[in-house]
Amino acid sequence: MVGAQGVIGGNLIEHLVSVGEWNVIGLSRRGGQDHGPVRHIAVNLLDRDETATKLSGLTGVTHVFYAAYQDRPTWAELVPPNLAMLTNVVDAIEPVASGLEHISLMQGYKVYGAHLGPFATPAREDDPPHMPPEFNVDQQQFLERQQVGSSWSWSALRPSVVAGIGLGNPMNLAMVIAVYASVSKELGIPLRFPGKPGAYTSLIEMTDADLLAKATVWAATNPESRNQAYNITNGDLFRWSSMWPKIARFFDLDVAPPLPMSLEEVMADKAGLWDEMVSRHGLLPTPYSEVSSWAFGDFVFSWDYDVIADTSKSRRAGFHEYVDTETMFLRIFQDLRAQRLIP
Repeated sequence: MVGAQGVIGGNLIEHLVSVGEWNVIGLSRRGGQDHGPVRHIAVNLLDRDETATKLSGLTGVTHVFYAAYQDRPTWAELVPPNLAMLTNVVDAIEPVASGLEHISLMQGYKVYGAHLGPFATPAREDDPPHMPPEFNVDQQQFLERQQVGSSWSWSALRPSVVAGIGLGNPMNLAMVIAVYASVSKELGIPLRFPGKPGAYTSLIEMTDADLLAKATVWAATNPESRNQAYNITNGDLFRWSSMWPKIARFFDLDVAPPLPMSLEEVMADKAGLWDEMVSRHGLLPTPYSEVSSWAFGDFVFSWDYDVIADTSKSRRAGFHEYVDTETMFLRIFQDLRAQRLIP
């Protein structure tokens, strides 16, 4: 599991362990605590020599689940590090793992240009490409070239915004909302949607991290899914205008009219308040810098256009899992409380 400490990687490892048929090796910069069938390797995947050395012993690997990500300020700057990490991993494992069967690549709607502006919806896996740069596309093209003449296959999973529990990673909307709501309650103010006006009423969908884990293993082990890409979502659509009051109700907050604001700016000075909340409510001591990525929240809440994809391809191929998005949000928030990550 490459990217073992992220929301996607962490939930995938839990799913693999629950299935009971996998021995898991987690790769990440920070490493992790070995337990049961899971062991971790701390490795800087941007360092080609270090990656080759630390992965040289992985001769028994049959499946590579790739969900690593390096953030950068611009779309063009994202390409070199993210392509290099995947290349380094494959170049290190492929020569030593004679039984390699499959490489699973985690992508997203950037393949369709969702990050650039209004795009054709519902997006389909065979939609025409857009003007680069886009590292998701470059990564898939690398696997396509590398796979020619090989016995292993690849698959690409394209989730919407992924929701789950995980600290210290940049793309976790559930944590953004949970911490924003908790701070709003601490300050005694109503919960206001902070995004663009059009984002409040546009259609959007989510992907539950547990559902995504099931889909990832399904695509990696289903013979008919060899060398295919699949959109993976919960299966329902919603508008923030209807979801926001339900979220507010969970936190016992009133809802006030939306007010466009940059979370990255207005939440920048709340570290002291967060530390007080941790102490007062007996929360798990967590640095404020790790509990939320406000920039990612701003990114998602700026989508004043529909962000939806067609998932009929995966259903036709046999994946029929479904998650109700409202239930998902409330479950995650309750789990965050149970783990003492939020009040």
